[in-house]
Amino acid sequence: MKTVVQHAVVLLMMVGLLGCTQRSDRVVAVAVHPAKPKLVYVATEEAVYKTRDGGHTWQRLSEGLSRVRVMNLAIDPQLPANVFAGTLADGVYKSPDGGRRWLPRNAGIQKGTISANVNELAFDPIDSRILYAATTVGVFQTKDAGQSWTERMRGMTEINFIVALAVDPIRPNILYAGTSGGVYRSVDGADHWTKINTGLVPDDAKLASMALGVNRLLIDQANPDVVYAGTTQGVFKTLNKGEAWARLAAELGELYVSSLVLEPGNRQHLYMGTSKGIFQSRDGGQTWRATNAGLDNLNIRAIALDSRDSRVLYVGTNGRGLFRSQDGGESWAHIPLAAKT
Repeated sequence: MKTVVQHAVVLLMMVGLLGCTQRSDRVVAVAVHPAKPKLVYVATEEAVYKTRDGGHTWQRLSEGLSRVRVMNLAIDPQLPANVFAGTLADGVYKSPDGGRRWLPRNAGIQKGTISANVNELAFDPIDSRILYAATTVGVFQTKDAGQSWTERMRGMTEINFIVALAVDPIRPNILYAGTSGGVYRSVDGADHWTKINTGLVPDDAKLASMALGVNRLLIDQANPDVVYAGTTQGVFKTLNKGEAWARLAAELGELYVSSLVLEPGNRQHLYMGTSKGIFQSRDGGQTWRATNAGLDNLNIRAIALDSRDSRVLYVGTNGRGLFRSQDGGESWAHIPLAAKT
């Protein structure tokens, strides 16, 4: 069992507070436009960048964000000119014009006088005006595209630190929350949460609120009863909406898993970003292999797939910026975040 100090270090890593590299070299989020795959947004710890040509040239987007550190990005799936940014200690910002200007959307997204670090944003798959925010002070919901937020923490009696969220693509009333103490599930649109840690966290775990950090949740779009959890101690999978979890990739040890993506149309093909590079599975997580050729930094912070060509992927690293693969992750090339003349 990790000590309290070790857990505190893990939580700092989750929000990007540790590290000795330049902030511009840490790519913490990558978002690909759902209909225009050459249009990509990248958040570093000092700015947001945008390319319209697949990474050949970049534009730095800063209006309204000059003193704000962005930690994640989310593109509205129904109105993709709307881009949302979750920040460190300043809640949520929204751009209505593809990143040209950013407006604060923070009403209610705090606890007392404490502003939220927003770790992830997740859209309702039917109505994109409804978003959920995973934050360091709890789960929040907006029903008006960020104009106002309401806390949604009933049932989460042991924890406040929420790292990840996932919404069922078919039954949007079902949500999963990854926390510092495992996974919670809601079946009523986040009105109430129930802990679902069987196979994930031992029943006798000491300090249950800090027992296992869950960094990423991934729902199988074809069969949403199947959910993957990337954690501070490896990757897990459930076949029954979280009633029971099984560890995957045990041979890789207790990897810090930062990101997970599933190839559209091929529910057996997963990519996993870890503190030791990229791993792929083509059998639903039963076996894995490393695919890191060309990566000169293996500390992965984010993965994103091209929305039209699943052979094209982007990864953000914690020290060497952005990389792209055009062959399904078999090889990688560094992509500088600077405009080319």
